[in-house]
Amino acid sequence: MDVLDSLDPQLLAHAMQVLRLCVWLVLLAAIFTPLERLFASHPKEIFRKGFVTDLGYYFLSSLLPSVLLSVPLAPLAWGIHRVIPAGFTMAVAAWPVWARVATSILVGEVGFYWGHRWSHEIPLLWRFHAIHHSAEHLDYLVNTRAHPVDMVFTRLCGLVPLYVLGLGSPATKEGSLIPVLVVLLGTIWGFFIHANVKWRFGPMEWLVATPAFHHWHHTNDSPQLYNKNYAALLPWVDRIFGTLHLPPDKQPERYGIDAPVSPVLFGQLVEPFLLWRKPSAPAEQAASARAASLPGETRAAHAADAPELIREK
Repeated sequence: MDVLDSLDPQLLAHAMQVLRLCVWLVLLAAIFTPLERLFASHPKEIFRKGFVTDLGYYFLSSLLPSVLLSVPLAPLAWGIHRVIPAGFTMAVAAWPVWARVATSILVGEVGFYWGHRWSHEIPLLWRFHAIHHSAEHLDYLVNTRAHPVDMVFTRLCGLVPLYVLGLGSPATKEGSLIPVLVVLLGTIWGFFIHANVKWRFGPMEWLVATPAFHHWHHTNDSPQLYNKNYAALLPWVDRIFGTLHLPPDKQPERYGIDAPVSPVLFGQLVEPFLLWRKPSAPAEQAASARAASLPGETRAAHAADAPELIREK
């Protein structure tokens, strides 16, 4: 006890946070490793290619983004809180907690959807998001393979609407906890939908995201299948915006991207900032494939409209 008392409180807090992450990692491994061995969609070794790198991302993605996110989010939340009419905020605050949480999940999901979609469609954002898609094997641990810039941007897209609509507010206890609950739910569910399991859930797959749904988002089978299934929790959001792809009796065969990516963590963190290196963007590949399938006289006219070419309305 004397040793603990002599430690710097901030250092001790960081050490406890790392310890909690280690405990969670053991629990995740205890749950998913047997399931992925027994019900594997694609059989693989436990310590597959990129495992050590993804292990590094597990700790980095759990510690760093929350710190980076607090820098823009705290003043933004307070600024929005002061701009929104007090009557509107009070009316939303009067809702039952369950209604606020349910609405926050829906609003956050739409925000996360568009943040995720923009990360595919905007080349600068794709540079960072491509790190997540570079995984050639999917399992629960790939959920945490995300560049901090990519993770912060996507979370901002999901959380800012909560504050704008008064669902999240720094002035009340519930308002402060709801954004945390939304992020926590998405993170926990993310481990499940990345899991290497071949389960299918029938009609429920159209209501809640499953591994079968999300694995198609990572497919590298064909350019025509890129840029699908952006939602993290609710597949019908993709149906509304025209990006749903969920065949009932088929699974992706290949994952990853065509562009070379550094195999080490430090290289993957640095590469997106090397703007002179052009990554292979799925938006561009899908547009090229679609244009190639058009009649010759219309191909040139459509090639200039890449964003529209990838949307199967």
